[in-house]
Order: sequence, then structure tokens, then C-alpha cells
Amino acid sequence: MSEQKSIKNWLEDDRPREKMIQKGAAALTDAELLAILISSGTKKKSALDLARETLELANNNLRELGRLNLIELQKTNGIGEARAITIAAAMELGRRRQTAEGLERIKIKSSREAVEIVMPLLQDLNHECFCVLYMTHASKVIKTEIISSGGITGTVADIRIILKNALLCNATQMIIAHNHPSGNKTPSDQDKYLTRKVKESSAAMDIKLLDHLIIAGNEFLSMLDEGFM
Repeated sequence: MSEQKSIKNWLEDDRPREKMIQKGAAALTDAELLAILISSGTKKKSALDLARETLELANNNLRELGRLNLIELQKTNGIGEARAITIAAAMELGRRRQTAEGLERIKIKSSREAVEIVMPLLQDLNHECFCVLYMTHASKVIKTEIISSGGITGTVADIRIILKNALLCNATQMIIAHNHPSGNKTPSDQDKYLTRKVKESSAAMDIKLLDHLIIAGNEFLSMLDEGFM
């Protein structure tokens, strides 16, 4: 690395690590935080330069950054496989933290509280994915499970697997959810049909379907709240 580009030769306020120590993580920009993950630059670019270029790939949007796969992250000259893996791992930790915070709730009392659990799992995906929240009679989440993953336009949810897993964990209530990678949260006819079939099938086994959530990026739709159930 050239002497001018070395982090050690930046002004004190421009050094992300030192800035974090002095001012805390909240004081850093997205690019500065990403530069810490990247760790070092190349002969022509600093870690901060690489971070800025990587963010530009995602239109300077962290949610879009989380959707980039390892190959896409490596489109930035200077970001190899190891650095791409580090960035992807950090994005996944962020998603898991969001999910963990949602699971800490004693009860799920509204569709928005359920969304706090499933949105981190589904919002960044480029393909459709179907998951289930298995719950007790008191609406406490027993576990969250990904049932199936599909293509860009759809996925298949096997009702038999959903109900079998509900029985295995002694769930008496469920919330199902899937994402629309297109960003359009409007339920399709198939979404409405699936909701009806799951509700009918689970009711026959004394398991109540509370809601079907559709996640579309940072937005969501509750089939219950919108009167589709």
C-alpha cells in the first residue's frame, strides 16, 4: 500500500478505528464501518475508498447491500472472496440480531410484532421463501422455521410439512409468512388460496392460523389486518 493511502497516515478524524474508539460506533458513517470490515486497502485505494465503491454497488443502501451475493460483492476491484465473505457475514449477523430481538418478546400481540421476527429473514432475499412462526396458546413463539425456498416468482409451501412440524413442537397457533422479491406487497390469488387452505387444514387439527404476512422489502402486508382472512 502506498504511504499516502495507508490508514496510519490519515488524519486522526479520518481513521475509522480510532474514530470508533474516541466517539463510538454510532459516530461512524456506513462507509467507515464497512472500511473497518474491509480492514486494509490496495496499492491505489484505501479501505475507505473500497467501502465507498462497494456501497455504490448497492446504491448506498444497506438493505440493498445485504442482498448482494459473494460474486456481486467482488465486482468492486479490490474486494476479493475473503473480504466479500466478511461483509456478507456482517450482514447476516445484523439480520440475526433483529430476529433475536423480536423473539425476546413474551407474546406476539400484533402483526407488526410478528413482522419484527420474519422481516430480517425475508426482506433481503432475491427469491421467494416461506417461513412459519410456531406459537403456544399464549402467543409465545416456540420457533421460527423456513419451510421452503423457490424462484423469483414463487415458492411451494407443503401444508403437510407445516402441520407435522406444528405437532412436533406442540404448537397451537401459527403465523405464516413469505416474501415478494418484486417489492409489491399485494397478495396474489395463489397467496389467498394458500391462506385459506392452511387455515382450514390447521383448524381441523385444533391449530389456529393467526395471520399470513407478505414481506416486500421494508414494507409488509397482513392478510388478517387487510381482511383477507
